[in-house]
Amino acid sequence: MKARNSLLRLKAFQVKEKKRQLQQLQLMMDEFGRMSDELLQQIAAEEKKSGITDPAHFAYSTYAKSARQRADNLAVSVDDLRQQRSVAEAELAQMEIDYERAAALEMRDNPSRKRA
Repeated sequence: MKARNSLLRLKAFQVKEKKRQLQQLQLMMDEFGRMSDELLQQIAAEEKKSGITDPAHFAYSTYAKSARQRADNLAVSVDDLRQQRSVAEAELAQMEIDYERAAALEMRDNPSRKRA
């Protein structure tokens, strides 16, 4: 029974850790989104100042070019984080199922114990 109790604690820890990872992924996605929005605003201001909005134009602002590239890189990073989040959500769902199974076994073996 001690082993099952340890298993239950392990499963609970894994679920909690995966939820924490999901929160971190979401925070990173939100931060990258904010950074991208700020860059797009800076690009718009730079284009307005120079009067050139075509990135292919020879006189297009080098700052706007680099900011646009950075914004594009952030968008790629956000897409990658979304994929990681999807995988982590699937893993969390499986971990929660495993935790419920371990809790059910613990309750079956020791009905006087309350669930964690």
